[in-house]
Amino acid sequence: MQNALSFWVRPTRLGMMLSASCLLVAASLQTTAEEKAADKSDSTSALTESMKGLDGKMVDLSKYKGKVVLIVNTASKCGLTPQYTELQAMYEKYRDQGLVVLGFPCNQFRQQEPGTAKEISEFCTKNYGVTFDMFDKVEVNGDDACPLYKQLTALELQPKGKGDIDWNFEKFVIDRSGQPVARFAPKTKPDDKAVVATIEKLLSNE
Repeated sequence: MQNALSFWVRPTRLGMMLSASCLLVAASLQTTAEEKAADKSDSTSALTESMKGLDGKMVDLSKYKGKVVLIVNTASKCGLTPQYTELQAMYEKYRDQGLVVLGFPCNQFRQQEPGTAKEISEFCTKNYGVTFDMFDKVEVNGDDACPLYKQLTALELQPKGKGDIDWNFEKFVIDRSGQPVARFAPKTKPDDKAVVATIEKLLSNE
C-alpha cells in the first residue's frame, strides 16, 4: 500500500513542480516583453535630453512625460511673434488637462531672435504674459542643431512632413508617452482647428 501511495504522490509533486516552472517561465517572458516595449518607447521618445532654460538651469525633458507637449521654435522680432498670445491662451486653457508648451528661441531665421536669455524672458513676459516654459536659444537646422530638433526634423510627421524647419513658430505635438505625433507649419496658428483637434484628442487619452 505504501509503495502504491508513493507511486501516485510522486507524479502529483512532479506535476506541481512542472506547473510552477511553467508559470515562472511565462512571467519571465512577459517581463522581458514589457522591458523591450519600454526600451523601444524610450528610444523613440522626444523627451530624453536635458536642456537649459532661460533662467540658466538645466531641465530634464523627461519631466514632461505624461503630459501632452507642444514644442515651438520662437523669435521676438518676427511677423509671427504675435503667436505668443495664442500659445499662452492655449496653455492657460488646457494646462489643467495636461498640456505643456515649450518655447525654444532661435536666431537662425534672419537673426530675428538676437537678444540674451534675460532680454527674451523680459520681452515674453512684458509683451505677451508668457508663463509657459521657455528655454535658452538653440539652433534647429544644420550641423549645430540641438539633438531635440535633429530628432524631430528627421521624422515623417503629418501634416508638415520631415525636413528642416522652415521658419519661426513651427510646431511639434508630442503625446503623453513622449512620442512625436504631429508637425504644423509656422503660419498654422496655435488655435488652428487642426492643432486644437490634435491636442484635444491626445489630452483625452489618459
